[in-house]
Amino acid sequence: MEDRLRNIKHNILSDEWATLVRVDYDYKFENGYWKRLSRESYNRGNGAAILLYNKEKHTVIMTKQFRMPAYVNDTKDGMSIEVCAGAIDENEPPEVCVIREVEEEVGYKIHAAKKVMECYMSPGAVTEKMYLFVADYEDDMKITKGGGLDSEDEEIEILELPFAKALAMIDSFEIIDAKTIMLLQYAQINNLL
Repeated sequence: MEDRLRNIKHNILSDEWATLVRVDYDYKFENGYWKRLSRESYNRGNGAAILLYNKEKHTVIMTKQFRMPAYVNDTKDGMSIEVCAGAIDENEPPEVCVIREVEEEVGYKIHAAKKVMECYMSPGAVTEKMYLFVADYEDDMKITKGGGLDSEDEEIEILELPFAKALAMIDSFEIIDAKTIMLLQYAQINNLL
């Protein structure tokens, strides 16, 4: 790709919660012509998400929380039903992040998780790569009430749903979060429950 890119310039447009950069660059098309392009790229780091499932009860753990960007796009209520997820701290392995987030958000103590996918959720605008995991849980793994961290201004409702209901919530458009849909469909395709 290096032979098709040149004169790359980064201009920071915003550096608040995350960094918004305009990248100006010359790009060589297949026909040999060079063209000056400009794109905005939003960098908030990478993230990890996990589907917790219980084989005996045929249930999954979900979170429900307010998401301002969802509200801005569709002002119905901004509430989003999702798998447990969070931002990866600097130099933190994704599995360590997801185990920490499970305890913070839903109150379960898991010791291991299986990575099943890596993906960009919106590669045309966002640099974030998501690492997607699955892990089974048992009732006795619940060690705190969960609900998120006050220091991160989180207010998370914890949902334990029958797996069939969670799948039906995709069809009824109650679950519209991409990472959640991907993990639920992974569980279905791979007969986890």
